[in-house]
Amino acid sequence: MLQLSPMIKAQKVKRYSLKTRLSKVNKGDFALAPGKGKSFVDFLSSLPNILKARDLKAVAVNIVAARKKNKGVIFMAGAHVIKCGLNPVLIELIKQKVITCICLNGAGIIHDFEIAFQGKTSEDVAENLKSGKFGMGRETADFLNRAATLGVKDGWGLGYAVANKIATTNLAHKDLSLLYNAYKYKVPVCVFVGVGTDIIHQHPSFDAASTAQGSLRDFHILVKQIVKLNQGGVVLNFGSAVLLPEVFLKALNLTRNLGNPVKEFTTVNFDMIYQYRCAQNVVSRPTSSGGQGYYIIGHHEIMLPLLAQSIMEKI
Repeated sequence: MLQLSPMIKAQKVKRYSLKTRLSKVNKGDFALAPGKGKSFVDFLSSLPNILKARDLKAVAVNIVAARKKNKGVIFMAGAHVIKCGLNPVLIELIKQKVITCICLNGAGIIHDFEIAFQGKTSEDVAENLKSGKFGMGRETADFLNRAATLGVKDGWGLGYAVANKIATTNLAHKDLSLLYNAYKYKVPVCVFVGVGTDIIHQHPSFDAASTAQGSLRDFHILVKQIVKLNQGGVVLNFGSAVLLPEVFLKALNLTRNLGNPVKEFTTVNFDMIYQYRCAQNVVSRPTSSGGQGYYIIGHHEIMLPLLAQSIMEKI
């Protein structure tokens, strides 16, 4: 027990009535007790209106509002989102005209193609690295590198080049491809590549110039898409720790530099841990002149379906 110094006169301590104090947690914000047979709407309503549960509800509301006002909803994702089997969730959001632009890194198109090609993806990196077999699958590299070379030659960005190639090729599982469905529903896909970071860069079919040119064209597409964020749009980043947050920040700056007002929009970062660059380049800096930024931690395979269903219940 804390012992007061003899020099302190406890009788002079200033106090107040608890009833006059601001309390940040109120029983009206509490969670509801779980029960059998509840609908998803009941479950969502049962979450406490506190901290990240409150934020998740607010994000869903803002996304639905953006859709109703025909504002941009830009979905950025690391490849892990695709590897977690979440393409069907994203495809439905594309079909429902919720997502208006998709941004991926180079690994995203790799896993998306392999799903379209054979319905499975994700090799054992540690095992294959021992013998130099890691990333040396022939079909993946040849398909994507050829798509980039030919598509960019025709004047397309990297995302559209790959999406078009998937769409026009007889692939057994392309209905599960994120890029194919984006192509089908006319949603732009922007792909940003760091040369040397992806397995297909190891192959003789890789053309660095075409890939870089296509990625730069996608950067310009993203700049145009960011214009649609002004006054009510939403940016979601799932699992890209460095590349996409950096690209987004520069694209936002260029958009504003060209005279486009982009303020009062929502940014949200979803990741499994706290990442400094995401916190700064997605959540904080872009909305510092107007808007809201959220950071929600959780596993993608849980958080994305939860968010998507929350949106679907409101549209």
